[in-house]
Amino acid sequence: MSESIPCVILRGGTSKGVYLLDSDLPADPVERERTVLAIFGSPDKRQIDGLGGADPLTSKVCIIGPPPQDRPRARDAHLSYTFGQVEIDEAAVDFRSLCGNLTSGVGAFALWQGLVKPVAPVTTVRIYNTNLDRMLVTEVPVADGKPVEAGEYAIPGVPGTGAKIQVDFSDTAGASAGALLPTGNAVDRLVVPGLGTIAASMVDIGNAHVFVRAEDVGMTGTETAAEIDADAELGQRLERVRAHAGVAMGMIDDPGRAAEASPATPFVAAVAPPRDYENVIGGDVVGAAECDFLSRLMFMQQTHKTYAGTSTACTGVASRIPGTIVHAACRPETRDGLTVRIGHPAGVIETEARVELDGNDYVVRRATLGRTARRIMEGTVFVP
Repeated sequence: MSESIPCVILRGGTSKGVYLLDSDLPADPVERERTVLAIFGSPDKRQIDGLGGADPLTSKVCIIGPPPQDRPRARDAHLSYTFGQVEIDEAAVDFRSLCGNLTSGVGAFALWQGLVKPVAPVTTVRIYNTNLDRMLVTEVPVADGKPVEAGEYAIPGVPGTGAKIQVDFSDTAGASAGALLPTGNAVDRLVVPGLGTIAASMVDIGNAHVFVRAEDVGMTGTETAAEIDADAELGQRLERVRAHAGVAMGMIDDPGRAAEASPATPFVAAVAPPRDYENVIGGDVVGAAECDFLSRLMFMQQTHKTYAGTSTACTGVASRIPGTIVHAACRPETRDGLTVRIGHPAGVIETEARVELDGNDYVVRRATLGRTARRIMEGTVFVP
């Protein structure tokens, strides 16, 4: 006998996820995780018996519920949102991180479900994120009481265009590792087996990240996702950097168990100054003048085919902090501006980043992501 659970499959940005109501899932954490795994068909590398797409970017769950009454940071929130990265070939769901792309779909989902009163032309939805204990703010275009999906805003890596949804992550600074600069430094020296001592910038907003110079890990910064994933030795080097950065930030105890203990965070990115490169998804060339710097991102031990939403916000903020590796790679004439243009494997993504020095500490005033979202399917999933 199968259990039926209402669900919505929704694309948010360059990710696709299953959106569920908290009230439709078991309250017991162990049973809840088992149910989520069954919905996705995990563990199985094809996820053939569930809704998962056998790719980290499509094996994601968003659980929506009322805001908790016992969390001070949830005050004034319209709803709560728990994100889960569902492992594909292991029986685990990682609830430590946040998906910025699917955050853009949370506000739209809430409006479709009648959880938030629609206000035209734009409804501001305040979302309490349980993963980070922080508030996220989305601005969703609305017409006739419903979210607007059609529009002219384009995202590299997503076919066509849609209505722009703005997401602000500024409240998430320090949520994963305790501070915007977890070590207190704009740049540190990590001792990494096989690489020696390497310069790294560790920044925490949206999710914790470690940034390295592409040349220091044997890259140019123009590589395609397929080229990076085909180089097993390079992937291992980047994972070792990620693991040792996680230890330095207090997120991981043992670098040898990083992939098991915390497979998603911190993210690791290799950055380089702007150069021309091939966009294999779009089939064209991205000119150096179109971006402020290049970045190639590793996510769940694979190269991100585009660029993660929280990584966009974090990378933009890092580019505005003097001394970081991202700031050094950024086009000098754009370092003081609001808009940041990041060249990734499938094109260029923009974010707005504003960071101010308050005494001895940097304070994030703005860290946004522009996304589109589309409801793909609404129905019932059957769980064995």
